[in-house]
Amino acid sequence: MPYLSTKSIPVSDRLIVALDLPDPEHAQQFVTRLGDAATFYKIGLELFMSPGYFRLLDWLVAQEKKVFVDLKFFDVPETVRSAIRALSQTGATLATIHGNQAIMEAAVRDKGDLKVLAVTALTSLDRGDLQDLGFQCDVPQLVLSRARRALEAGVDGIVSSGLEAPMIRKELGPRLLVVTPGIRPVENKPTDDQKRTVDVPEAFSNGADYIVVGRPIRQAADPRQAALAIQRTIAELFGAG
Repeated sequence: MPYLSTKSIPVSDRLIVALDLPDPEHAQQFVTRLGDAATFYKIGLELFMSPGYFRLLDWLVAQEKKVFVDLKFFDVPETVRSAIRALSQTGATLATIHGNQAIMEAAVRDKGDLKVLAVTALTSLDRGDLQDLGFQCDVPQLVLSRARRALEAGVDGIVSSGLEAPMIRKELGPRLLVVTPGIRPVENKPTDDQKRTVDVPEAFSNGADYIVVGRPIRQAADPRQAALAIQRTIAELFGAG
């Protein structure tokens, strides 16, 4: 496993469970159901559009869970800087931004202990989608370009598919955190909107520091056992099993 992470991250924290649920009440019930099977949670746009997003964030922190705020801030640089500065006071651990060099540089100016991640290319996009968006390059070229810019801007890490992670590690080394979504422990269903996916061992051997898993846990017959199975795989990979 040439790019297995050597960063001092607790093994149980390397799994981030995506709380893509309709409201904070369902999210709290789900977190309670998982119990000690997960220590890190992502809260994104769906929850943000329901009342109580920040109450949920506070509750997760009070439960001694780490929180990944995945709202992909994209605005004028000063607005993004102010938003990150405010978010840094909440106890969140990770947050995502989107945008150009000026936005990335502004985001890290007053981030405190909050770690800022730049989004490279969504795992739901393939080359055809990028062409529709006006990008005249393939996915790996775009991802590597954005990763280089993130490193230059002083951003803590990036969100990247596991398919592009080895290229990032080869070109840029271990300095950036790499958070990999689109994890599918089994083959994709035809209705799945994730296109650039990897399984758990592949993600970490390719250089991910963290993985984000949503539907394979939420939609499992027993979500707690599904999360524990992934945790066992991670522990084995990192020699803690």
